[in-house]
Amino acid sequence: MSAQQTLDGKAISVFDKHGLDAIHHEIQEVYLSDNRPWVIGYSGGKDSTTTLQLVWYAIAELPEEKRSKHVFVISSDTLVETPVIVDYITSTQEKINRTAAESKMPFTAIKLKPRIVDSFWVNLIGKGYPAPSTQFRWCTERLKIRTADRFILESVTKYGEVVMVLGVRKGESSTRDQVMDQYKIQGSKLSHHSRFAQSYVYTPIEEFSVDDVWTYLLQKPSPWGNNNRDLLALYKNAQDGECPLVVDKDTTPCGNSRFGCWVCTVVAKDRSMTALIENGEDWLEPLLEFRNELADTQIPEKKHLYREYRRMNGKVKVMERADGLHIIRGPYTLDYSKYQLRKLLEAQVNVRKNGPYPNISLILPEELYEIRRIWQTQRSDWDDSVARIHKEVMGEDLGWVKDDLGAFSQSENELLKKICNDHKTPLRLVTKLLDVEQQMQGMTRRSSIYNRINEVLSEEWRSEEEIKNDMIKPDAVDSRRQIRHM
Repeated sequence: MSAQQTLDGKAISVFDKHGLDAIHHEIQEVYLSDNRPWVIGYSGGKDSTTTLQLVWYAIAELPEEKRSKHVFVISSDTLVETPVIVDYITSTQEKINRTAAESKMPFTAIKLKPRIVDSFWVNLIGKGYPAPSTQFRWCTERLKIRTADRFILESVTKYGEVVMVLGVRKGESSTRDQVMDQYKIQGSKLSHHSRFAQSYVYTPIEEFSVDDVWTYLLQKPSPWGNNNRDLLALYKNAQDGECPLVVDKDTTPCGNSRFGCWVCTVVAKDRSMTALIENGEDWLEPLLEFRNELADTQIPEKKHLYREYRRMNGKVKVMERADGLHIIRGPYTLDYSKYQLRKLLEAQVNVRKNGPYPNISLILPEELYEIRRIWQTQRSDWDDSVARIHKEVMGEDLGWVKDDLGAFSQSENELLKKICNDHKTPLRLVTKLLDVEQQMQGMTRRSSIYNRINEVLSEEWRSEEEIKNDMIKPDAVDSRRQIRHM
């Protein structure tokens, strides 16, 4: 019977059905049933906090010699989490580790972060990926799933098998309920992991209702010293739910203005950050402004202002609609990426000055190094714009690596533009060919340079105007078919 069922119009509490002792006993039974270490997904929200507390108290009741199986408490920091939440989770992890050591509990809290090449800013500003949307939610895979995957696979390699302990509840959505039922193991409290054969899933609060969660948190104190009323206040200030630790594609990611990434554009309006600002966190305003401006780039009528007409592979994709052919736009232009970087660094200066975290970094130096590399090697940025913009906004250098990339001077750039214009040759075509030559310098085998040159030449080098003119010609039916496959 689910916590969502009612009796005589009243909701049935999970504690009326089982009692806290019975819940602890079940957790102990599952914990002691094998030697597989546990991995608890902790997002800092109410559900994951309830799960972690229940497991902690249940294991604490066991004799010390039986607490032999380790419990890893993992939190995923996407590097674009709302600073208030990051601070809360970081302080909680420190308390968990300190309390675990003092009380001889087998818990270790670990913060997971995406690889720099997968980070939000490297993909958005560096590569020009458009802001995530419901149709193209590239962030979840890179920032969350891959991060959790690496830890799970490393744990499986080390221990053979692991059990993921997740704070998911039935009744949150029909899709979630179907997924939970689909992977259940008959006669066991565990479920199969949706993708890893040597990983299992345990969901101790699956029968809890929202009321059960808050009843528990407000009546049972945090064993590591947090005040759960602070968590309640955080929810009230943000007026929304939590962002779950996403460990697979079946876990519903954030996207309903929940606690999570402050740059989330999957929703039309970020109500949680707006509520935080309205409740006194005025220093967050530059972040909300940046996020809203990013969301505007998704408006169909405005996409041409921010995004290339060509895809990342240099081709043009056209879609046929009722009113004719339309270009499906590609990444952000380099000029707009430069604007984004400047705007982000200005926001960083602002929140450092006006917020409670004077050393906060909205973008890491490692991300700036990678963005600079991408711009120089893939986007023909010969002006070394990352270093220049950072110096202008932050007033300091980051010890940039000196190399031959982007070594052309401003006068040489202007000369090249004039030559290309005189010969009616696309400037970017020439710069890409020169970039290929620069990148192949010093290599003992240069045979692959011909393949690289071929790739560049096979890209679409007509202007957007020329392509649109070809699309509207009455006798261009064949060329339309060709354009669609470019």
